[in-house]
Amino acid sequence: MASRPYDVLNSAEAREEVGDNKYSFLRVVKPEVELPEGIDPYSQQLYDKARENFRRFIQDGYLVRDNKPNFYVYAQSWGEKTQYGIVGCAGVEDYMNDIIKKHELTRPDKEEDRMKHVRVTNANAEPVFFTYRKEQAIDEIVEKVIQAAPVYDFVADDGFGHHFWVIEDDDLTGKLEKLFAGVDYFYVADGHHRTAAAALVGNEKKKNNPDHKGDEPYNFFMAVVFPDDQLTIIDYNRVVKDLNGLSKEDFLARLEKDFVIEKKGASEYKPAELHEMSMYLEGEWYGMKAKAHTYDDNDPIGVLDVTILSNTVLEPLFDIKNLRTDKRIDFVGGIRGLGELKRRVDSGEMKVAFALYPVSMKQLIDIADTGNIMPPKTTWFEPKLRSGLVVNALD
Repeated sequence: MASRPYDVLNSAEAREEVGDNKYSFLRVVKPEVELPEGIDPYSQQLYDKARENFRRFIQDGYLVRDNKPNFYVYAQSWGEKTQYGIVGCAGVEDYMNDIIKKHELTRPDKEEDRMKHVRVTNANAEPVFFTYRKEQAIDEIVEKVIQAAPVYDFVADDGFGHHFWVIEDDDLTGKLEKLFAGVDYFYVADGHHRTAAAALVGNEKKKNNPDHKGDEPYNFFMAVVFPDDQLTIIDYNRVVKDLNGLSKEDFLARLEKDFVIEKKGASEYKPAELHEMSMYLEGEWYGMKAKAHTYDDNDPIGVLDVTILSNTVLEPLFDIKNLRTDKRIDFVGGIRGLGELKRRVDSGEMKVAFALYPVSMKQLIDIADTGNIMPPKTTWFEPKLRSGLVVNALD
């Protein structure tokens, strides 16, 4: 039943993944899989189908409500690494008051889409992904909980393991509540649109309730919170369709104003440190070491390699000013590897690719703490949270 989240699959991929699996939670979070191809992704029919399927999943016993409020431990594993999060409900007021901090801008159309989904289903169908500064006492409770056998324990088709425990001990629940009350801030790691949608719908419901007290279910929304020392941000790379009229020779010469360029040959070359990038152009890899004048290590935004690339290459050389709307640029999550960059250039679809050194968790938190916003497509988190393991109904 557990599925990948709604926003990592397009409609065609979701239809293929669901197939004839009647249990797939994509039927709730991406309900166009049951509707005619080409349907408007924002049509009311789609949200109504989400509600219908959500209610059917409850009626048919696929989803069963716990008999009391619980926290949960949700672990994700791959290779030698495992990260442990707590599933619970975050406060709408905390989002509105910036106790839950953001580092990305949201798009109104995507925000409204998820708001409609919450309104119509009256549920947080998918959790959001938060981080917080590590607390040893919370880690110790998690360590105690995971000594028992997990309720869910499986490896998904993509190779990531998912492991899930219910914390039914009321004493541990109370301790966790007190410990989290002492956590100063949560930080949105992944799922800015879902976070905004859940909080804004909760705020709507508050404004529309003349008898609002503050303890209603709509005052809270579902999140998985991970300590910052367990998370890894993966690189988020760029591919560009053309050199904006420059010849290869002219382009390389222009780059030397801001970078030390080193030819690396045909073998994949991955950046090894901050302010180093790699580039793939016409069958060859290049190392690009940014020169000191191109960055400011004391500026939370100016230190980022995505900022350097935009300021020295994408804007002045390629005339790409808006990363969100320009059709000449595309973005490739590092989970796909450098081979995907090479493939897209070799196919002729793209002309040049840039691989970046990933942003650190410290940089993400520094940006959020200073009220700054990251450039678009800066962070990529893996694994993604599986949808359907737990749902927060707002009734």
